[in-house]
Amino acid sequence: MMQLQSFIAGRWVGGEAAQVLRSAINGQPVARTHAEAIDFGEALAHARGAGLAGLMALDFQQRAQRLKALAKYLAERKEQLYAISAHTGATRADSWIDIEGGTGTLFAYASMGSGELPSGNVVHEGPVVPLSKQGGFAATHILVPRGGVAVHINAFNFPIWGLLEKFAPSFLAGMPCIGKPATATSYLTEAVVRLIAESGILPAGSLQLVIGGTGDLLDRLQGPDVVTFTGSADTAARLRVHPNLIRHSVPFNAEADSLNCAILAPDVSPDDEEFDLFVKEVAREMTVKAGQKCTAIRRAIVPRQHIDAVAQKLRARLAKVVVGDPSVDGVKMGALASHAQQADVAERVALLAASGAETVFSARDGFQPQGTGTAEGAFFAPTLLLALDPLRNDAVHELEAFGPVSTLMAYEGLDEALALAARGQGSLVGTLVTRSPAIAARAIPAAAAHHGRMLVLDREAAVESTGHGSPLPMLKHGGPGRAGGGEELGGIRAVKHYLQRAAVQGSPTMLAAVTGEYVRGAKRIETEVHPFRRHFEDLQIGESLLTHRRTVGEADIVAFGGISGDYFYMHFDAIAAKDTQFGQRIAHGYFVLSAAAGLFVSPAPGPVLANYGLDTLRFVKPVAIGDTIRARLTAKRKIDRNKVDDKGVGQGVVAWDVEVTNQHDELVASYDILTLVAKRG
Repeated sequence: MMQLQSFIAGRWVGGEAAQVLRSAINGQPVARTHAEAIDFGEALAHARGAGLAGLMALDFQQRAQRLKALAKYLAERKEQLYAISAHTGATRADSWIDIEGGTGTLFAYASMGSGELPSGNVVHEGPVVPLSKQGGFAATHILVPRGGVAVHINAFNFPIWGLLEKFAPSFLAGMPCIGKPATATSYLTEAVVRLIAESGILPAGSLQLVIGGTGDLLDRLQGPDVVTFTGSADTAARLRVHPNLIRHSVPFNAEADSLNCAILAPDVSPDDEEFDLFVKEVAREMTVKAGQKCTAIRRAIVPRQHIDAVAQKLRARLAKVVVGDPSVDGVKMGALASHAQQADVAERVALLAASGAETVFSARDGFQPQGTGTAEGAFFAPTLLLALDPLRNDAVHELEAFGPVSTLMAYEGLDEALALAARGQGSLVGTLVTRSPAIAARAIPAAAAHHGRMLVLDREAAVESTGHGSPLPMLKHGGPGRAGGGEELGGIRAVKHYLQRAAVQGSPTMLAAVTGEYVRGAKRIETEVHPFRRHFEDLQIGESLLTHRRTVGEADIVAFGGISGDYFYMHFDAIAAKDTQFGQRIAHGYFVLSAAAGLFVSPAPGPVLANYGLDTLRFVKPVAIGDTIRARLTAKRKIDRNKVDDKGVGQGVVAWDVEVTNQHDELVASYDILTLVAKRG
């Protein structure tokens, strides 16, 4: 039996046994929590001292590299975690969601951080807004590390993913973390934190682990800190009003269990492929992880005329689900995570039945968990209920049995289905199964007001759909109302949740110094060396080149039209062009772009390796025959992604600000060019 310990201030704490944690499969003891109290003052001092110092010694790009290295390290040792995860009642497929879903989230945030965040520790959110007529006073927005500690309080159902999906963006943002898993499955969280600590990849103080209660931790938090919570709506409500969190305006993000729904649209008949997709999705969400998912389908909303057909098909599918010890061949659904959870689900099902919900499928339909010792396990039979009058049954919209339990609800008309969906009082996710784009266009915006994510499922999407219950790193996870009112994940948005946004006012030169990016109107650096001849390390932000001039002639337009195949009338038909707002033929916008490149390019081999994109392209004014253009190229932003090519030569990304003007010094085109630039080494 494992003796669990907390990881506090760089050392493992705890040797005196306290609560015994039992296997969900056979009831045998698996681990013991520790009785020693944690000094949360020491934990916070370590995070604010060593943790912050170590994290701020790195920049966004370097922290992204650490996340990638950690993801690889854990992926190589995943079998150790699978072995321990079996005690939670999870099948191999369930554990895959938790373990490889967790490392996959680390990989995803490493990639997003590398691709979307700058070097340094300041994110220039922009845009720059002029605040004066002469351009000498302007403003912008920046995002900076908060300088606080992130406290992550997690649920029992995903002991690894729950920790890592919160840790990844907060680590990228430069916030040291204190993770507090739910006690019932904390032995799996402790195992992954031991691997993380042994890896030596993270700076000291980046991640600490609390086994057991939070004691006076929340009483000690300050304004720069952040608290996140995943769990029940009731617990979220209590934590949200913690006096110290309110006193110091500590941000609190909740992701709470919700009564998510799936709607079978009225256009779908039992003969349609979508009908079977609906049944399959509901059954899968009832049985994956034994229904212990905050995103599981709790309410299946079905047209009244199809309720019997759906019930019959669901019964048939659930009857084929083999429940038991996941190590036994053929078992598809494991146990609930703990015996306490088993008792809680049983109590909730009884309350739902007492409210008038009929039982369609349950333990009475031949439930017999497979495997030795399973009689002492925390198993619960897939249970399907039916509410024929759900508009008048409050319980089915308020009580959640957090297990393999779902309730069928009959409706008449799409408006009634949407009203039932809204009765959940805010959900993490909803699914609409339909064949009709018109129904989707009507229903999704209405349902989106009450949901954090919506899935539209039809036969086309089903081929590659990730499913109703799968939060993805690039998509928002969270929902309004009962679901907690918070947001997690959602790509780089999650990192920004842990940063402080500030407006900055000043001269363009000062804004450029603060943001680390060239701002138009700021002082430029003019040198005799073409900026494209500078290696990445040598190039300075603000280095600029003003090119020679080029007069645009009719031959240019004709030649570009011949090369591109673009014979749009504005470029070739003088009579038609005369009647337009421009009053004359004008050059192709992409000719102006190409001509500008010809003006500023340095053609000989050099440090600039490739141009791989344009951002913020705008054609501001037309260029007519006889106009004279020139370009100004200025180094705007440098990002060192700490990468090398196949020859071992390092390279970075440089964004160049380009302004193309005419003979009146009027801006005609504006854009950023993105290039790979070699390092000297």
